[in-house]
Amino acid sequence: MALGRRYAHGMRPLRYSINITLDGCCDHRACPANEDLHRHTAETLGRADALLFGRVTYEMMEAAFRPQAGAKEGPDLTDPFVQTINAAKKYVVSSTLDRVDWNAELVRGELGKAVQQLKNQPGKGLYVGGVKLPLALAELGLIDEYEFVVHPRLAGHGPTLFAGLSKYVDLKLVGRQELAAGAVAMRYEPRR
Repeated sequence: MALGRRYAHGMRPLRYSINITLDGCCDHRACPANEDLHRHTAETLGRADALLFGRVTYEMMEAAFRPQAGAKEGPDLTDPFVQTINAAKKYVVSSTLDRVDWNAELVRGELGKAVQQLKNQPGKGLYVGGVKLPLALAELGLIDEYEFVVHPRLAGHGPTLFAGLSKYVDLKLVGRQELAAGAVAMRYEPRR
C-alpha cells in the first residue's frame, strides 16, 4: 500500500529506515538478513542520493560492506545492496573522527543547521540509519519519513528506538510491504 507523500518543494526529504524485532530490539544482529531484505534495502537506498550516518553506523557499515583490496573474503559485490551502498555519497556526523573516506565527508557544526543545509541541496533524498543520530534528528523535527522493517522475532534484549525522546512524534501510515520470512516494512510520515 502506498499513499501520496508531500515534502517541502525543492527540498530533499530525509528518510529513516531501520530493522526491528516485534519487541522493539533494533540491534542489527537480532534481525536476520536475507536476499529479499537486501533487495528491499537497496530499493530504499535507491530513493536517496546520499546517506547520513553517525560514527558508529558508518564504521559498522564500512567494515561490513566496503571492498578491501587483496582480501580473500568480503562482501558479495554482485549483491544490489552492496553495490548501492558502496556507490552512494555518504555524510558522517562525528565529533571524534578526523577523516573519512569510502566516498564520505564529515559533517561538522550544529547538527540542525548542517542537516538542513544537506536537505536544501537539490536531489531525490537523504537516507539516515542507526539509532543515536536518528534520535537527535527526530528531536529536531528533521525526519520526513520513518520506515520500520519489523521482523517476526522476539529478542528479549538490546537497544530500543528513540529511548529518551522528549516529545511525542505522531505518525501517519503512507506505505506497507510484506517481505519474505514474514517481515513487514511500514513507512510513516510525521503529522505536522
